[in-house]
Amino acid sequence: MIILGIETSCDETAAAIVADGHRIMSSVVSSQIELHAPYGGVVPEVASRAHVELVNPVVADALGEAGVELGDVDAIGATYGPGLAGALLVGVSAAKALALVTGRPYVQVNHLEAHLYAGWLEDPELRSPLAVLLASGGHTLLVVIRGHGDYDVLGQTVDDAAGEAFDKVARYLGLGYPGGPAIDRLASTGDRDAFAFPRAMPGELDFSFSGLKTSVVTFVRRNPGAPIADVAASFQEAVVDQLVSKLVAAADEHGAPTLVLAGGVAANSRLRARVADAAAATGRAAFLPPPELCTDNAAMIAATAYYRLASDGPTPLDAGVAPALSLT
Repeated sequence: MIILGIETSCDETAAAIVADGHRIMSSVVSSQIELHAPYGGVVPEVASRAHVELVNPVVADALGEAGVELGDVDAIGATYGPGLAGALLVGVSAAKALALVTGRPYVQVNHLEAHLYAGWLEDPELRSPLAVLLASGGHTLLVVIRGHGDYDVLGQTVDDAAGEAFDKVARYLGLGYPGGPAIDRLASTGDRDAFAFPRAMPGELDFSFSGLKTSVVTFVRRNPGAPIADVAASFQEAVVDQLVSKLVAAADEHGAPTLVLAGGVAANSRLRARVADAAAATGRAAFLPPPELCTDNAAMIAATAYYRLASDGPTPLDAGVAPALSLT
Protein backbone atom coordinates (compact mmCIF):
# COMPACT_ATOMS: atom_id res chain seq x y z
CA MET A 1 0.00 0.00 0.00
CA ILE A 2 1.39 3.36 -1.07
CA ILE A 3 0.63 6.38 1.12
CA LEU A 4 1.22 10.05 0.31
CA GLY A 5 1.89 12.04 3.48
CA ILE A 6 1.69 15.84 3.81
CA GLU A 7 3.09 17.82 6.75
CA THR A 8 2.50 21.57 7.27
CA SER A 9 2.05 21.93 11.02
CA CYS A 10 4.65 24.66 11.55
CA ASP A 11 7.49 25.91 9.35
CA GLU A 12 8.33 22.86 7.23
CA THR A 13 6.44 22.07 4.05
CA ALA A 14 6.92 18.34 3.53
CA ALA A 15 5.58 15.49 1.44
CA ALA A 16 6.60 11.84 1.29
CA ILE A 17 5.69 8.52 -0.27
CA VAL A 18 5.84 5.51 2.06
CA ALA A 19 4.98 1.92 1.16
CA ASP A 20 3.39 -0.49 3.66
CA GLY A 21 3.96 1.82 6.60
CA HIS A 22 7.74 1.56 6.71
CA ARG A 23 9.49 1.73 3.31
CA ILE A 24 10.35 5.33 2.45
CA MET A 25 10.18 5.81 -1.31
CA SER A 26 10.70 9.58 -1.11
CA SER A 27 10.78 12.31 1.51
CA VAL A 28 10.91 15.98 0.53
CA VAL A 29 11.17 18.81 3.07
CA SER A 30 11.21 22.51 2.22
CA SER A 31 12.43 24.52 5.21
CA GLN A 32 11.35 28.06 6.05
CA ILE A 33 14.22 28.80 8.44
CA GLU A 34 15.56 31.66 6.33
CA LEU A 35 12.09 33.26 6.19
CA HIS A 36 11.68 33.29 9.97
CA ALA A 37 15.27 33.86 11.09
CA PRO A 38 15.01 37.68 10.99
CA TYR A 39 12.14 37.49 13.49
CA GLY A 40 13.85 35.07 15.87
CA GLY A 41 10.98 32.60 15.63
CA VAL A 42 8.12 31.34 13.49
CA VAL A 43 5.62 33.97 12.30
CA PRO A 44 2.30 32.13 11.72
CA GLU A 45 1.07 34.26 8.82
CA VAL A 46 4.42 34.04 7.03
CA ALA A 47 4.45 30.27 7.53
CA SER A 48 0.92 29.84 6.14
CA ARG A 49 1.64 31.89 3.03
CA ALA A 50 4.82 29.93 2.36
CA HIS A 51 2.94 26.62 2.69
CA VAL A 52 0.38 27.79 0.11
CA GLU A 53 3.18 28.48 -2.37
CA LEU A 54 5.18 25.32 -1.64
CA VAL A 55 2.75 22.49 -0.96
CA ASN A 56 1.96 21.59 -4.60
CA PRO A 57 5.60 21.68 -5.80
CA VAL A 58 6.72 19.64 -2.78
CA VAL A 59 4.03 16.99 -3.41
CA ALA A 60 5.07 16.87 -7.08
CA ASP A 61 8.71 16.41 -6.08
CA ALA A 62 7.81 13.59 -3.67
CA LEU A 63 5.87 11.76 -6.37
CA GLY A 64 8.68 12.28 -8.87
CA GLU A 65 11.41 11.04 -6.54
CA ALA A 66 9.36 7.95 -5.71
CA GLY A 67 8.73 7.27 -9.39
CA VAL A 68 4.97 7.02 -8.96
CA GLU A 69 1.96 8.85 -10.35
CA LEU A 70 -0.77 10.36 -8.21
CA GLY A 71 -3.07 7.60 -9.42
CA ASP A 72 -0.73 4.99 -7.92
CA VAL A 73 -1.32 6.34 -4.42
CA ASP A 74 -3.70 4.28 -2.25
CA ALA A 75 -4.39 6.90 0.44
CA ILE A 76 -3.43 10.45 1.41
CA GLY A 77 -2.59 11.45 4.97
CA ALA A 78 -2.02 14.90 6.43
CA THR A 79 -1.25 16.43 9.80
CA TYR A 80 -4.41 17.89 11.34
CA GLY A 81 -2.86 18.89 14.67
CA PRO A 82 -1.29 20.06 16.82
CA GLY A 83 0.26 23.10 15.17
CA LEU A 84 -0.44 26.54 13.74
CA ALA A 85 -4.07 26.74 12.60
CA GLY A 86 -3.38 28.46 9.28
CA ALA A 87 -0.47 26.18 8.47
CA LEU A 88 -2.47 23.05 9.27
CA LEU A 89 -5.33 24.19 7.04
CA VAL A 90 -3.03 24.37 4.02
CA GLY A 91 -1.85 20.77 4.30
CA VAL A 92 -5.26 19.36 5.20
CA SER A 93 -6.93 21.25 2.34
CA ALA A 94 -4.33 20.00 -0.12
CA ALA A 95 -4.75 16.40 1.07
CA LYS A 96 -8.57 16.58 0.83
CA ALA A 97 -8.38 18.06 -2.68
CA LEU A 98 -6.09 15.25 -3.81
CA ALA A 99 -8.37 12.70 -2.18
CA LEU A 100 -11.37 14.12 -4.07
CA VAL A 101 -9.51 14.17 -7.38
CA THR A 102 -8.25 10.60 -7.06
CA GLY A 103 -11.13 9.02 -5.16
CA ARG A 104 -8.63 7.78 -2.58
CA PRO A 105 -9.26 7.89 1.19
CA TYR A 106 -8.10 10.83 3.28
CA VAL A 107 -6.53 10.06 6.69
CA GLN A 108 -6.00 12.69 9.39
CA VAL A 109 -2.79 12.24 11.41
CA ASN A 110 -1.82 13.43 14.88
CA HIS A 111 1.61 15.05 14.50
CA LEU A 112 2.73 13.85 17.94
CA GLU A 113 1.71 10.27 17.25
CA ALA A 114 3.58 10.47 13.95
CA HIS A 115 6.82 11.27 15.77
CA LEU A 116 6.42 7.96 17.59
CA TYR A 117 6.47 6.16 14.24
CA ALA A 118 9.86 7.55 13.21
CA GLY A 119 11.46 4.60 14.97
CA TRP A 120 9.48 2.03 13.00
CA LEU A 121 10.37 3.79 9.76
CA GLU A 122 14.05 3.20 10.48
CA ASP A 123 13.63 -0.25 12.05
CA PRO A 124 10.32 -2.07 11.36
CA GLU A 125 11.44 -4.84 13.72
CA LEU A 126 11.35 -2.66 16.85
CA ARG A 127 9.68 -4.65 19.61
CA SER A 128 7.44 -3.23 22.30
CA PRO A 129 7.29 -2.10 25.02
CA LEU A 130 9.30 1.00 24.16
CA ALA A 131 10.12 3.90 26.47
CA VAL A 132 10.02 6.98 24.23
CA LEU A 133 11.15 10.53 24.90
CA LEU A 134 9.36 12.87 22.49
CA ALA A 135 11.03 16.27 22.74
CA SER A 136 10.45 19.15 20.34
CA GLY A 137 9.92 22.89 20.21
CA GLY A 138 6.37 22.63 21.45
CA HIS A 139 6.22 19.38 23.39
CA THR A 140 8.16 17.24 25.85
CA LEU A 141 6.53 13.88 26.58
CA LEU A 142 7.44 10.53 28.09
CA VAL A 143 5.50 7.72 26.43
CA VAL A 144 5.43 3.97 26.84
CA ILE A 145 4.40 2.15 23.63
CA ARG A 146 2.95 -1.34 23.84
CA GLY A 147 2.06 -1.63 20.17
CA HIS A 148 0.65 0.32 17.22
CA GLY A 149 -1.87 2.80 18.60
CA ASP A 150 -1.41 1.44 22.14
CA TYR A 151 0.51 3.86 24.32
CA ASP A 152 0.33 5.87 27.52
CA VAL A 153 1.73 9.31 28.33
CA LEU A 154 3.73 8.99 31.57
CA GLY A 155 5.01 12.55 31.89
CA GLN A 156 4.99 15.91 30.15
CA THR A 157 6.26 19.42 30.61
CA VAL A 158 4.41 21.68 33.03
CA ASP A 159 5.71 24.85 31.34
CA ASP A 160 8.25 25.32 28.52
CA ALA A 161 9.06 22.44 26.19
CA ALA A 162 12.71 21.43 25.91
CA GLY A 163 13.06 22.82 22.38
CA GLU A 164 11.37 26.05 23.44
CA ALA A 165 13.89 26.42 26.26
CA PHE A 166 16.75 25.93 23.80
CA ASP A 167 15.33 28.60 21.49
CA LYS A 168 14.72 31.14 24.28
CA VAL A 169 18.16 30.73 25.84
CA ALA A 170 19.83 30.88 22.43
CA ARG A 171 17.95 34.07 21.63
CA TYR A 172 19.07 35.66 24.91
CA LEU A 173 22.68 34.62 24.26
CA GLY A 174 22.51 36.11 20.76
CA LEU A 175 23.04 32.79 18.99
CA GLY A 176 20.28 33.21 16.42
CA TYR A 177 17.45 30.97 15.23
CA PRO A 178 16.89 28.03 15.39
CA GLY A 179 18.37 27.91 18.88
CA GLY A 180 18.75 24.17 19.43
CA PRO A 181 21.37 23.51 16.74
CA ALA A 182 23.20 26.74 17.64
CA ILE A 183 23.55 25.75 21.30
CA ASP A 184 24.52 22.19 20.34
CA ARG A 185 27.35 23.49 18.16
CA LEU A 186 28.62 26.02 20.70
CA ALA A 187 28.32 23.61 23.63
CA SER A 188 30.72 21.19 21.94
CA THR A 189 33.49 23.73 22.62
CA GLY A 190 32.49 24.53 26.22
CA ASP A 191 32.81 23.02 29.69
CA ARG A 192 29.53 21.34 30.60
CA ASP A 193 30.52 21.32 34.30
CA ALA A 194 31.47 25.00 34.45
CA PHE A 195 28.22 26.22 36.00
CA ALA A 196 25.64 24.44 38.16
CA PHE A 197 22.22 25.15 36.69
CA PRO A 198 19.16 23.53 38.32
CA ARG A 199 17.50 20.23 37.41
CA ALA A 200 13.77 20.57 38.11
CA MET A 201 11.25 18.11 39.57
CA PRO A 202 13.62 15.29 40.58
CA GLY A 203 11.90 11.99 41.29
CA GLU A 204 8.93 12.84 39.02
CA LEU A 205 8.24 11.98 35.38
CA ASP A 206 6.97 15.46 34.49
CA PHE A 207 9.37 18.11 33.20
CA SER A 208 9.96 21.79 33.87
CA PHE A 209 12.39 24.04 31.99
CA SER A 210 11.11 27.53 32.75
CA GLY A 211 13.12 27.83 35.97
CA LEU A 212 16.26 26.60 34.23
CA LYS A 213 15.82 29.20 31.49
CA THR A 214 15.39 31.95 34.10
CA SER A 215 18.44 30.70 36.00
CA VAL A 216 20.63 30.96 32.89
CA VAL A 217 19.37 34.46 32.05
CA THR A 218 19.90 35.66 35.63
CA PHE A 219 23.39 34.15 35.76
CA VAL A 220 24.50 35.81 32.51
CA ARG A 221 23.14 39.19 33.65
CA ARG A 222 25.13 38.93 36.88
CA ASN A 223 28.22 37.49 35.19
CA PRO A 224 28.52 39.22 31.81
CA GLY A 225 32.10 38.01 31.41
CA ALA A 226 31.23 34.30 31.68
CA PRO A 227 32.35 32.33 28.61
CA ILE A 228 29.26 31.84 26.46
CA ALA A 229 30.42 28.40 25.31
CA ASP A 230 30.58 27.26 28.94
CA VAL A 231 27.14 28.73 29.63
CA ALA A 232 25.71 26.92 26.59
CA ALA A 233 27.36 23.63 27.53
CA SER A 234 26.22 23.83 31.18
CA PHE A 235 22.67 24.75 30.16
CA GLN A 236 22.50 21.95 27.62
CA GLU A 237 23.77 19.44 30.19
CA ALA A 238 21.05 20.51 32.64
CA VAL A 239 18.37 19.93 29.98
CA VAL A 240 19.83 16.60 28.92
CA ASP A 241 20.21 15.41 32.53
CA GLN A 242 16.52 15.96 33.12
CA LEU A 243 15.48 14.28 29.88
CA VAL A 244 17.68 11.21 30.25
CA SER A 245 17.09 10.55 33.94
CA LYS A 246 13.32 10.63 33.50
CA LEU A 247 13.45 8.46 30.37
CA VAL A 248 15.38 5.78 32.27
CA ALA A 249 12.99 6.08 35.23
CA ALA A 250 10.02 5.56 32.91
CA ALA A 251 11.69 2.51 31.36
CA ASP A 252 12.37 1.10 34.83
CA GLU A 253 8.78 1.67 35.90
CA HIS A 254 7.31 -0.14 32.90
CA GLY A 255 9.96 -2.76 32.19
CA ALA A 256 10.82 -1.36 28.77
CA PRO A 257 14.00 -2.91 27.32
CA THR A 258 14.50 -0.18 24.69
CA LEU A 259 14.99 3.58 24.97
CA VAL A 260 13.78 5.59 21.97
CA LEU A 261 14.17 9.25 21.01
CA ALA A 262 11.71 11.21 18.88
CA GLY A 263 11.07 14.84 17.95
CA GLY A 264 13.36 17.65 16.85
CA VAL A 265 15.37 17.79 20.09
CA ALA A 266 16.28 14.14 19.47
CA ALA A 267 18.77 15.45 16.89
CA ASN A 268 20.83 17.00 19.71
CA SER A 269 24.23 15.30 19.75
CA ARG A 270 24.69 15.38 23.52
CA LEU A 271 21.23 13.92 24.16
CA ARG A 272 21.89 11.11 21.69
CA ALA A 273 25.22 10.27 23.31
CA ARG A 274 23.76 10.33 26.83
CA VAL A 275 20.81 8.08 25.90
CA ALA A 276 23.17 5.60 24.26
CA ASP A 277 25.34 5.60 27.39
CA ALA A 278 22.32 5.20 29.68
CA ALA A 279 21.05 2.26 27.66
CA ALA A 280 24.44 0.54 27.80
CA ALA A 281 24.73 1.17 31.56
CA THR A 282 21.30 -0.35 32.25
CA GLY A 283 21.52 -3.29 29.84
CA ARG A 284 19.02 -1.83 27.39
CA ALA A 285 18.97 -1.14 23.70
CA ALA A 286 18.85 2.43 22.42
CA PHE A 287 17.13 3.45 19.23
CA LEU A 288 18.15 6.86 17.89
CA PRO A 289 16.45 7.73 14.59
CA PRO A 290 18.58 9.66 12.09
CA PRO A 291 18.21 13.44 12.43
CA GLU A 292 16.11 13.72 9.27
CA LEU A 293 13.46 11.52 10.90
CA CYS A 294 13.63 13.45 14.19
CA THR A 295 12.73 16.84 12.76
CA ASP A 296 9.36 17.44 11.10
CA ASN A 297 8.90 15.34 7.97
CA ALA A 298 6.09 13.76 6.00
CA ALA A 299 7.43 10.20 5.98
CA MET A 300 6.30 9.81 9.59
CA ILE A 301 2.89 11.23 8.60
CA ALA A 302 2.50 8.69 5.79
CA ALA A 303 3.59 5.82 8.05
CA THR A 304 1.08 6.79 10.73
CA ALA A 305 -1.66 7.19 8.12
CA TYR A 306 -1.03 3.60 7.01
CA TYR A 307 -1.71 2.25 10.49
CA ARG A 308 -4.58 4.64 11.21
CA LEU A 309 -6.28 3.71 7.96
CA ALA A 310 -6.04 0.04 8.92
CA SER A 311 -7.42 0.60 12.42
CA ASP A 312 -9.88 3.48 11.98
CA GLY A 313 -10.68 3.65 8.28
CA PRO A 314 -10.85 6.84 6.20
CA THR A 315 -11.41 10.25 7.78
CA PRO A 316 -14.56 12.11 6.67
CA LEU A 317 -13.76 15.00 4.37
CA ASP A 318 -15.67 17.42 6.60
CA ALA A 319 -13.21 16.84 9.47
CA GLY A 320 -11.27 19.97 10.39
CA VAL A 321 -7.97 20.81 12.06
CA ALA A 322 -7.09 20.71 15.76
CA PRO A 323 -4.32 23.20 16.61
CA ALA A 324 -4.31 22.27 20.32
CA LEU A 325 -4.50 18.49 19.77
CA SER A 326 -2.80 16.34 22.42
CA LEU A 327 -1.29 12.89 22.04
CA THR A 328 -4.08 11.27 24.04
